[in-house]
Amino acid sequence: MLIKCTNGSIPQKEIDVYVDQIKRNNPEKDIKAVEITLDGDFVSVKFEYDSIRIERIRRITGYLVGDLDRFNDAKYAEVMDRVKHSVHN
Repeated sequence: MLIKCTNGSIPQKEIDVYVDQIKRNNPEKDIKAVEITLDGDFVSVKFEYDSIRIERIRRITGYLVGDLDRFNDAKYAEVMDRVKHSVHN
């Protein structure tokens, strides 16, 4: 995780408190970067999450699937025989 502190410096213990707060509020996400900006007595904390892989889920022949690797030959043939429709303006 990248941590950047601008307009001054603060103790590592204080940085850890900010990072722990972000983690506590968003436990399912990984933090990519934290930017701490000091302005007198005020502190601004901005953070960015690591990107997550989004898997495409679609309904094919009555099943919700992400990919076709678990389909048998008959189901796979059903998918290949489907007619795809398009919308024209």
